[in-house]
Amino acid sequence: MTSRSSVFQGEPAASDLIRELKRHHHPAQAKSLRRFFKTGPGEYGEGDEFWGIKVSQIRAVVAQFPLLPLTEVDILLDSPIHEVRFCGVAALVGQYAAASSGGRLAIYGFYLSRSSRVNNWDLVDMSAPGIVGCQLPPGKGRRVLGHLAQSALLWDRRIAMVSTLTHIRSGNLENTFWLAKRFLKDPEELMHKAAGWMLREAGKRDEAALSRFLKQHASGMPRTMLRYAIEKYSPAERKVWLNIVHP
Repeated sequence: MTSRSSVFQGEPAASDLIRELKRHHHPAQAKSLRRFFKTGPGEYGEGDEFWGIKVSQIRAVVAQFPLLPLTEVDILLDSPIHEVRFCGVAALVGQYAAASSGGRLAIYGFYLSRSSRVNNWDLVDMSAPGIVGCQLPPGKGRRVLGHLAQSALLWDRRIAMVSTLTHIRSGNLENTFWLAKRFLKDPEELMHKAAGWMLREAGKRDEAALSRFLKQHASGMPRTMLRYAIEKYSPAERKVWLNIVHP
């Protein structure tokens, strides 16, 4: 009997990965995911299609194709199926982690050139820290981050904000606060959530720095951003901030 691992020997192809992934198609779960990821008319995920596959199953399939060429990843990213694009993005993250400095630069450039296909919050959140955040030195890279932050594309802006999670983990909060300030007036709630999330993570590293930021900017923060930023505060502290700033 032929083992599954031997089926994919030779040059790996996107078509092989897609065929393997589709084995896990779950129509009932797909219906639920379409609602969860806001795929209705006018919603941020409008038109996104789902096969209803669990993340653990997706990652198990991606693991069978560790050396997928960028030309094949491009095919995955061009798919209308959310889970197929997830495979493409996950493949890039894994390959970036294993690549040489030159290979990392190529993957980073490829990723940013295809950011319009990293087009839902889960795709951004699982990839931006491990590619953009790792490529840009902590506290630096503001030319790139500023360009992304000014983009009309929601996903570019979210990539910029969420990529700073890598810097936060290294103890550098500069870009997080810099970008959060820029996103105070962003029209998208997904950006309010992303900025608030990164502020919360920054506060875990340096609560005093977060408090200083809030004293300066909380009065102009969207309620969602503020609520996410103070999530780890005590109930009494959260109530004070929310009542003072958004009574």
